Amino acid sequence: MLRVDPSRVFLTALAASGIPAVAPSAGQAPAAPREYNAPPAASPPAIDGSLDDAAWRAAPWTEPFVDIRGPGWPDPYVGTRAKIAWDEHFLYVGAELEEPHLWATLADRDAIVYREHDFEVFLDPDGDGLAYYELEINALGTEFDLFLDKPYRRKGKANVAWDIEGLRTAVRLEGTLNDPTDEDAGWSVEIAIPWSALRPPGAPADAAVATPRPGEVWRVNFSRVQWPLVVVDGQYRKEREPVDWSDHPEENWVWSPQGEIDMHIPERWGVVRFVAGRDDSP
Repeated sequence: MLRVDPSRVFLTALAASGIPAVAPSAGQAPAAPREYNAPPAASPPAIDGSLDDAAWRAAPWTEPFVDIRGPGWPDPYVGTRAKIAWDEHFLYVGAELEEPHLWATLADRDAIVYREHDFEVFLDPDGDGLAYYELEINALGTEFDLFLDKPYRRKGKANVAWDIEGLRTAVRLEGTLNDPTDEDAGWSVEIAIPWSALRPPGAPADAAVATPRPGEVWRVNFSRVQWPLVVVDGQYRKEREPVDWSDHPEENWVWSPQGEIDMHIPERWGVVRFVAGRDDSP
């Protein structure tokens, strides 16, 4: 979750898919949103951090993550990719993150996880750029979830007290956490989000999103925050902290590029279609 200058504004236009898209700002043309067909899970995956269940084998990978700013910026130096599946009760997200330096220290629920390496999920069910959901997780499995009534640049406020009721997550590490003496392979993330939990704070249960029907489209994005590290006294440390909202010593890698360093432009997120089978076309 990245803070931005609230004085900056943006314009919206209708995309060909029928959901909102941001018009290019002066001198900048955001890349076309990436698209993904999410197949149903024939059986629920075990949420253990390992993406070896039948549901995951049937789901395609997203494209490799890219710099949040899009074309023309350096490719990430380690790979990240994700998968989506779903059933009557849950939205499932799986991700693989290459990582030579497994590092995480934040262990409390709703700690500001993006201050360390993390993986993030953003969901806007109706694609209107309002009332959307965010989940972050680190290599310790620490969860940070929040609801936003609208983006920060539109004076939106994050409700960190809101929790995804019934959320299930797990991580699996290929290496040793917080050990600079060796090189690690990476980590994987597995997430199950109940449809029933996706409702604004204080809203009744019947205000939750319904299980999607085949053909339904959501705006979704995934992000990975990666900090340059140094080793001090045998421990990982950030190379430096940002000095203000406009300073970004961290890397920001995403599935669908945003055109700038700001995840909170829902109109530029990717397009996810819930389909009846893996081979369904858009």
